[in-house]
Amino acid sequence: MHRLSRRSVSTILRSTGSASRYGSAATAVPFSDYVVDGEAKFRWYSVLTTGREIPNKTKQLNLKHTFFLGTRYESTAAESDSSSSPPSVGEKYEYQAEVSRLMDLIVNSLYSNKEVFLRELISNASDALDKLRFLSVTDSELLKDATDLDIRIQTDKDNGIITIIDSGIGMTRQELIDCLGTIAQSGTAKFLKALKDSKDAGADNNLIGQFGVGFYSAFLVADRVVVSTKSPRSDKQYVWEGEANASSYTIREDTDPENHIPRGTRLTLYLKRDDKGFAHPERIQKLVKNYSQFVSFPIYTWQEKGYTKEVEVDEDPAEAKKDEQDDTTEKKKKTKTVVEKYWDWELTNETQPIWLRNPKEVSTEDYNEFYKKTFNEYLEPLASSHFTTEGEVEFRSILYVPAIASTGKDDIVNPKTKNIRLYVKRVFISDDFDGELFPRYLSFVKGVVDSNDLPLNVSREILQESRIVRIMRKRLVRKAFDMILGISMSENREDYEKFWDNFGKHLKLGCIEDRENHKRIAPLLRFFSSQSEQEMISLDEYVENMKPEQKDIYYIASDSVTSARNTPFLERLLEKDLEVLFLVDPIDEIAIQNLKSYKEKNFVDITKEDLDLGDKNEEKEKNMKQEFGQTCDWIKKRLGDKVASVQISNRLSSSPCVLVSGKFGWSANMERLMKSQTVGDMSSLEFMRGRRVFEINPEHEIIKNLTAACRSNQDDEDALRAVDLLYDAALVSSGYTPEDPAQLGGKIYEMMGMALSGKWSSPPEIQHPVSSQPGIPETLEAEVVEPVEVDGQK
Repeated sequence: MHRLSRRSVSTILRSTGSASRYGSAATAVPFSDYVVDGEAKFRWYSVLTTGREIPNKTKQLNLKHTFFLGTRYESTAAESDSSSSPPSVGEKYEYQAEVSRLMDLIVNSLYSNKEVFLRELISNASDALDKLRFLSVTDSELLKDATDLDIRIQTDKDNGIITIIDSGIGMTRQELIDCLGTIAQSGTAKFLKALKDSKDAGADNNLIGQFGVGFYSAFLVADRVVVSTKSPRSDKQYVWEGEANASSYTIREDTDPENHIPRGTRLTLYLKRDDKGFAHPERIQKLVKNYSQFVSFPIYTWQEKGYTKEVEVDEDPAEAKKDEQDDTTEKKKKTKTVVEKYWDWELTNETQPIWLRNPKEVSTEDYNEFYKKTFNEYLEPLASSHFTTEGEVEFRSILYVPAIASTGKDDIVNPKTKNIRLYVKRVFISDDFDGELFPRYLSFVKGVVDSNDLPLNVSREILQESRIVRIMRKRLVRKAFDMILGISMSENREDYEKFWDNFGKHLKLGCIEDRENHKRIAPLLRFFSSQSEQEMISLDEYVENMKPEQKDIYYIASDSVTSARNTPFLERLLEKDLEVLFLVDPIDEIAIQNLKSYKEKNFVDITKEDLDLGDKNEEKEKNMKQEFGQTCDWIKKRLGDKVASVQISNRLSSSPCVLVSGKFGWSANMERLMKSQTVGDMSSLEFMRGRRVFEINPEHEIIKNLTAACRSNQDDEDALRAVDLLYDAALVSSGYTPEDPAQLGGKIYEMMGMALSGKWSSPPEIQHPVSSQPGIPETLEAEVVEPVEVDGQK
């Protein structure tokens, strides 16, 4: 049995001595546990009950032997199975809470960012104004004290005080107890329930509150909170006051006439020492514009302003004396310009939420101006989409395609961007999402989303994963694709070229990550081709240009258009006038492999084995194999494990050979990319490299000479060296990297030396012997030259 320490026992005894602040006390509850020799043995457990006396058995408790505060009777199995005894009825208890600990959990666990306190308090003020506006429709007397419905925020940065005043419905004494004194009871939610139960259930409302804990976010930054409120239904004004980490609050009547307000609520926050920076007027104005810019009521902040004026300047005595001596000069008073400071209310939320307006009433200039102001952009967007979704999920949204890609941390691999601003009933919630509303390949899309019924958690900071969110995501993605498709179909082709230069890689990433939207992504892709090296074409344009007998879409992956154009793989395809796509971006090959097909046309890599160009001639192939079969075997024997096989090629016309990759292995381009990865796993390189097939062109002179050497002397060293050099040359021309570049260079130098030996060098000069005896002439031998006939003449 678990034992308690002496300190725990003393704590328990203290807790049983007096009831708690809210009338609850620890009581003993008996439970049958077991019986030994006819006597019931007791085990004591601590149970919290509501105001019941401790049974007498508790008073007889001997702490030397037992230390629990409840009894539990234990019986044998036979006695417990007796059917004659009636079933026991359990007692019902209510949960009790340590209020100060609960407040600490609410304040410090729900909200991860202290800035949201102002958002929550402004939302409460907006709800109070909305309630007043709704109730005043049937009771106009509620507006008699003050007709203006607004929110005003005043700060005292020297003393660290923030005051928020609204002219809303206010609260009575009982409403203060119910709304502020009861944690997690939402007055707004209660009001909405009353509306739903009444005949006005279908009335449009803009109430924000839901959970009843937003008010307590004030304790994120404040040590003490004072609420002065005046309801039009009461003649008295009351003050609610509470402190952080306290389990109690006070309510009193405000009898000071100087503090009276006509109607509404004045909320005063006395900030903590570390949070007094929130009391700066500029900080408050910035928070209002960020979180509550689109609240339907005007929000005024107390700001320091200034105006210029001319003031007289005191003259210098020396200059004044000089002016007195010169009577003819007209005297002019000297002035200077100064800035006069003063404080006044300034409207902070001037921008209206244009997504709530009818799209037909909003001009393109309005959309562009909203985009620049909301996202701090200086260029107009390429496209925008304003739509409303109704039905199972209702929300309004405006999406934009930027003119240029963002620089810095908003990289393509970073799904967390601040491009989508989420609002709930015009109150900003968050712009920090991890792919909940948009996949990362569409993270460049900017916009706002406003909904009245999003599944948020209590802090309203986290978008819960739900079916509604998935439906919203699908519709937002669909609208984004509609925008991009509209750009691609625009008469101004430069618009889509600009889009593709900035965001083409994002769409290619979508081919890899989003299989469901392949049909939407594929028409938007653009590539260079063998027939369009200067201007990119779409897959639709490629399909339109296909030959009648062409069944597949051909492509080759390379590092540049130049290397792709000069590759030997293209020779036969260019002769047949078959267009080939050039995939020159590192992500292109993976994207095309994930697409697999387009409009029932398969993508075929021309660097892979078993290439079918639609012109197979089985009789010709059979004859070729018989004629060059021995040569293929001889070359394979020489190359050994470097290649999987040696075959007759159907893709070459001017090159002697080419090295193709296996059907399921990496291509030369992919192998090059994987080798260049910083964290690439080289151990998997051999596994994924796959088989290599050495294809020869039987019509080339080099292959014909090697065939002759194979038939005459297969062990000829020059012929074997030629085979090795042929393989190394094919390795380079096919896009692979030689394993020993120095050895390849040595072979090339050797062949060059053999080919160039004596070609341009002059013949050696004839050295004549010199006579050793002076004065004796040297005997010269004459050479008889026979005449040579050239064109019939000597």
